[in-house]
Amino acid sequence: MIPISFEFFPPKTDEQRDSLEKALPKLKAAAPDYVSVTFGAGGSTLNYTPETIRHLRDNHSLEAAPHISCVGGSRDEIRTLLAHYRDMGCRRLVALRGDMPSGMATLGEIRYASDLVAFIRRETGDHFHVEVACYPEVHPQSDDSHADLRHFKMKVDAGADGAITQYFYNADAYFHFVDAARKAGIAVPIVPGIMPIANFTQLRRFSELCGAEIPRWLAKRLSALGDDADSIRAFVADVVGDLCRRLVEGGAPGLHFYTLNRAKATLAVIERMR
Repeated sequence: MIPISFEFFPPKTDEQRDSLEKALPKLKAAAPDYVSVTFGAGGSTLNYTPETIRHLRDNHSLEAAPHISCVGGSRDEIRTLLAHYRDMGCRRLVALRGDMPSGMATLGEIRYASDLVAFIRRETGDHFHVEVACYPEVHPQSDDSHADLRHFKMKVDAGADGAITQYFYNADAYFHFVDAARKAGIAVPIVPGIMPIANFTQLRRFSELCGAEIPRWLAKRLSALGDDADSIRAFVADVVGDLCRRLVEGGAPGLHFYTLNRAKATLAVIERMR
């Protein structure tokens, strides 16, 4: 069976905590290899991410991987965070540059994800399995696909063990990207990031921010379904489930689901896929 993993964001309110708690038993039944927890821009979830990691590990017996961002953080802060996660028993990290929050003038002492990976290796050796991000449809701030691939290779050369892609809905974009990465000498596993569709308006907003393409045919079909919630749920589960099947058949080493702390849309995709 293909390995799967889930991504959560750290809840900040009682309502968000309740939502995650309701989703966790259902998602655990899908037997993920691990789960990850995001880290807010400029450290805005600095306190919430470690709390969530500990909760997932201690109360739900999940292998939980914190995201670490270098934007806005000092070396000492990141060093302290690494020591904290190591003491907690974590063996996996997701290392990212992170997004620049509004109003922040400087990136911080560590400017790029490749520098962060190198710093993690200097501080902790091989203790952590380090995942990094990559972009089959090109990072929105990259000049072109060649520059984007060079930046990805720098992260791998710095010591990354694997990569998780930005989400996409065009399987060929993933396959072409993996082929280009292998030709560039990048040998680490490249796991597709999967975004189940629960709310098209929300998805469109996310995609505009991160540069992910929603195919025109998909957007038009969703628009045509209007407010028919049941038809929309069935349709998007079939579309994303078919995408996952094609990725697995094409050799993807795993699937990483962006759950948005909810279970229904993700489990519907997994059901269609299997």
